[in-house]
Amino acid sequence: MVMLLGVPIPGWAQEGIGQKEQERIQQHKEKEEKKKLAKQRKNDHKRHMAMQDKATRKRIRQNTKRANKRGSGLHRDPFLKRIFTK
Repeated sequence: MVMLLGVPIPGWAQEGIGQKEQERIQQHKEKEEKKKLAKQRKNDHKRHMAMQDKATRKRIRQNTKRANKRGSGLHRDPFLKRIFTK
């Protein structure tokens, strides 16, 4: 009797979901999580910008545009502009 209980029943192998299905579900969850995180960051940025005054928002936009234009790395103004401003 004990030996019969220890033997797995072949029908139990078909229960549950397969590996490909699990991978698909995991990819879907990751995609949804990524989407949720992007939406949260967008809302946080929007809220942050709403707290700033008009001059600060303009300065942020100008600096962001300049940073995107020059790429990553050191962002310095040209030599003459550094000398003759403020």
